[in-house]
Amino acid sequence: MSRSDFPPGYDDARSPLYNQGGNQPPPPYGFSPYGSQPQPGAYPGAPNAQPSAPYPGFAGQPGGYPQPGQMPPMPPIMPPVMPTMGGDEEGFTASGDWDDLSVRHAFIRKVYLILTAQLSVTAGIVAVFCFVDPVSDFVQKNPALYWASYAVYFITHIVLVCCQGPRRRHPWNLILLSIFTLALSYMTGTISSFYETTAVFLAIGITAIVTLAVTVFCFQTKVDFTKCRGLFCVLGIVFFVVGIITVIVLSITYIPWLHMLYAAIGAVVFTLFLAYHTQLLIGNRKYSISPDEYVFGALSLYVDIVQIFLFILQLIGASNR
Repeated sequence: MSRSDFPPGYDDARSPLYNQGGNQPPPPYGFSPYGSQPQPGAYPGAPNAQPSAPYPGFAGQPGGYPQPGQMPPMPPIMPPVMPTMGGDEEGFTASGDWDDLSVRHAFIRKVYLILTAQLSVTAGIVAVFCFVDPVSDFVQKNPALYWASYAVYFITHIVLVCCQGPRRRHPWNLILLSIFTLALSYMTGTISSFYETTAVFLAIGITAIVTLAVTVFCFQTKVDFTKCRGLFCVLGIVFFVVGIITVIVLSITYIPWLHMLYAAIGAVVFTLFLAYHTQLLIGNRKYSISPDEYVFGALSLYVDIVQIFLFILQLIGASNR
């Protein structure tokens, strides 16, 4: 029997030279001359089949986590908020100036009312960015808006922290605080849109537990964090510099363990600053925030809580990549 009596092999059947009748085209991909069994990779789910879509979870793909080798926007890089210190003790009062409990309680209520409004706006924007797919796709495909909000966040942050006049002058202080809140909320929502809803809710739950635990601890403990202003100032500067270096390294080459380490350190650092700012707000320690600094008090707590949430979200996401 000659070779031509045998059915052609798969490679021969795919060859343009294969033409038994002179007019027959090559068999379609996946056809086997030995029967109707498809070739490997010719149908979805085959062992050697190539995936039809990129790795899920990045830039609008379902699945929940960024594509390996890539990373979503990092939490905004800014040093933790510290009270301005011009002259001797600007922005601070001694604990003896808070003998009037009614003034202290009114100040605390005002701060937490503003903080509640800020967190409500942020939670609403995060919910929209996570649950509304067109919005999520839009913010992920337009990173320029993220960086524009970063610029607004940076400018308003500097003005509110460093300039006593705008921070204490009504209504400009509330206007600037509102702009700052919207900018940081947009950034938070954009970062959250890169992760699945389960991870976002888990990060929210952990942040709520941490915030509640720190608040209760600060109201009950005798440990005075306000005595360590210099230590916290150095810690904030060091973390700011480390954050810049880490983001540059991760932008050049993504290192999962470095991302997780940075996120874990960031969550711990801002938890410590949340305790520090809460005790400054309470006023029964060595130092406290002046009653006129309700905008600064709300700003500092708000930044701490949002940063804790973002770092925990980054930690959860990095651990599942």
